[in-house]
Amino acid sequence: MFDAKRASVRGKFPFISSYKDLREILMDHKLAALGDAYVNFVYSLALSKRRGEPTGVRVDSRVLAEALKRAGLRKFLPSRIDRHKQADAAEALIVYAWIQDLMTIGEGVSILEQYEDATEALCSFLLTAKKRLNL
Repeated sequence: MFDAKRASVRGKFPFISSYKDLREILMDHKLAALGDAYVNFVYSLALSKRRGEPTGVRVDSRVLAEALKRAGLRKFLPSRIDRHKQADAAEALIVYAWIQDLMTIGEGVSILEQYEDATEALCSFLLTAKKRLNL
């Protein structure tokens, strides 16, 4: 079945692969590299809104790996995978939902700014991305 929306996304981002399942998205290291910039940007925007001043931060891989675990997504990764690669997986999933036009930057900011705890905020962001991707 032809999916016009996904085809148009590939037209905008021809470098994005077609994935057969959630595990492939989580394990795409090039997608994770883009996700790293995206997650840091959206998280920085959320903090800026909460603090009332421009703020730029990098999200720690420990926080992302713990959020991935709390979201129940760790089970989709190989058993022997380090924390950095778990964080990469979280970043890949989040940016993929944005690339697919299933979440906006504004929605991401809105989710993240609701929580004091970064891990809880990112867990909610991951769960929303997974739900929107319908995986």
